Amino acid sequence: MKTCLIIPVYNHEQALPHVVAAIKPFGLPGFLIDDGSSKICREVLEDCARREADWLTLIVRADNGGKGAAVLDGFRAATAQGFTHALQIDADGQHQIEDIPRFLEASRQHPEALIAGQPVFGKEAPLSRQYGRQFTNLWVWINTLSLAIGDAMCGFRLYPLAAVERLCANAKISRRMDFDIDIIVRLYWQGVRVINLPTRVSYPLDGVSHFRLWRDNLMISKIHARLFFGMLARLPRLILRHWR
Repeated sequence: MKTCLIIPVYNHEQALPHVVAAIKPFGLPGFLIDDGSSKICREVLEDCARREADWLTLIVRADNGGKGAAVLDGFRAATAQGFTHALQIDADGQHQIEDIPRFLEASRQHPEALIAGQPVFGKEAPLSRQYGRQFTNLWVWINTLSLAIGDAMCGFRLYPLAAVERLCANAKISRRMDFDIDIIVRLYWQGVRVINLPTRVSYPLDGVSHFRLWRDNLMISKIHARLFFGMLARLPRLILRHWR
């Protein structure tokens, strides 16, 4: 196994240096993907990449294409450099970085599996956001005919890149906030095992959220509908997999 980090970044200049400092002790090579950030954030990204040039590589996207577009660019770069696995983590500091060894160990034991973070929220988490996740997860369970995916929206995941490469060769993956939902369902359809790891999730260190309530909820509703019809086309195979 050869594992790297993938960190998509869009205007998280305040939190990013803290995240970089926190992940450095784990000794993993990393890719910072600048998804068309502001000038201020771009300067912070360039400074981080310059100071940590021995383990960080900066990939710059000319325009903001969305979280999914940035992560997919990271996957391609990681595969081109011979990495077999990629640990995706957000740049806003909401993920429990201390859990990285747990993800790595689970992946070592099950190298073919997708290791997916299953959020544990604190009391500060709004009920509306938690109910929204429950709605999404209900649809994911319908669209996979399974409870195998504990949470479809958490961006703290360790991917087997060979499976991702096969998927990307045969399907168009969503590029924006619906990316995490789309790719995990399609990898499950492809036969990839999902292992859920509970992990604490907090609010972003910099207080910046790019989630837009109406726009992104509409986008997520559309991906659920698209996946539902995709599930119908795979119904016999999914039922057989469930009973096996």
